Amino acid sequence: MSHTDRPAAGPATDAEKPSRVSCDVDLSAPGKQHGALTVPHSRDDSAWGSIMVPVTVINGGPGPTIVFTGGNHGDEYEGPISLLKLANRLTAEEISGRVIILPVMNLPAVRAAKRVSPIDGVNMNRAFPGRRDGSVTQMICHFIASRILPEADVVVDIHAGGKTLDFVPSAVIHDLPDPVMMEKSLAALKAFGAPLGLVLKELDSEGMLDTVVEDMGKVFISTELGGKGTATASTVAVADRGVRNMLQHFGLMKPTAEPDDPPAGVTETRIMGTPDGDCFVVGRHTGLYEPLVDLGEPVKAGQPIGAIHQFEVTGTEPAVYHARRDGILYCRHVPGLIQRGDCLAVIAVDR
Repeated sequence: MSHTDRPAAGPATDAEKPSRVSCDVDLSAPGKQHGALTVPHSRDDSAWGSIMVPVTVINGGPGPTIVFTGGNHGDEYEGPISLLKLANRLTAEEISGRVIILPVMNLPAVRAAKRVSPIDGVNMNRAFPGRRDGSVTQMICHFIASRILPEADVVVDIHAGGKTLDFVPSAVIHDLPDPVMMEKSLAALKAFGAPLGLVLKELDSEGMLDTVVEDMGKVFISTELGGKGTATASTVAVADRGVRNMLQHFGLMKPTAEPDDPPAGVTETRIMGTPDGDCFVVGRHTGLYEPLVDLGEPVKAGQPIGAIHQFEVTGTEPAVYHARRDGILYCRHVPGLIQRGDCLAVIAVDR
């Protein structure tokens, strides 16, 4: 067939086009580098301005690549705290392989202490794989999906509950249909060393970093480490320990002769799950939320777990919500004011 007979090449897909984001570190160079992803952001106070998202690459030679991310949502702090420490302290001489660290992936949201970016109002963890010609958040997602994730063998994305949820500190994986990937993911979940390991069935996974990584056939581990819009000594300790355990589990570091003691009261990870929609309790009223069960406590199906009080009128009985499954109260709404449609609670059940 002559060249004149060949079908015309179609337009390049968004993933094939060069990213508008630049990176000033060489992902393949040996040693340790600190730099930034430079995201164009022209605005009133800076016509040729940009957002500079910090990145650290530590390359100790042959071995697997782990990508650690934090600050996917800007009001979750264990990830940024733990990963900033890792970026400062870990050396190339300590590892066999490569570690890529994005401690505050959604920098504008972290600056504003908000779940979503104040620049474009986009929830980063619903914007993957992003768009090269999109908003600031979409451009960051596009660069990560098209340039960082293909380099990875494992991705660890550290989350917490932010300002509106509180969780029993946990490592999280999805319930995957591929038995081989499920086995690898479950082994990593246990190795992370959190008090609870949750096998999650998402109500909606569209646009999540998790889904993009899993679709690439790579291991993905997430966390939910507390919440209430702050960090605690114990939740940061779970993050620090989990990061170190991931480096050891995937062979980048040799296990220490005497592993760090687990968080107080934890002997092994309790594996639980959310197998269906009955695990999620959604509020149908607006008012003041009264928890009737504390986080982590056991519950029985039919047991009252929370009440919503109307506060603009008196003489009205509160709306009482009940568990639909036996299990534990894994997650609850914070703060005290709750809106119709908010997630009131999540019940986790033993697997």
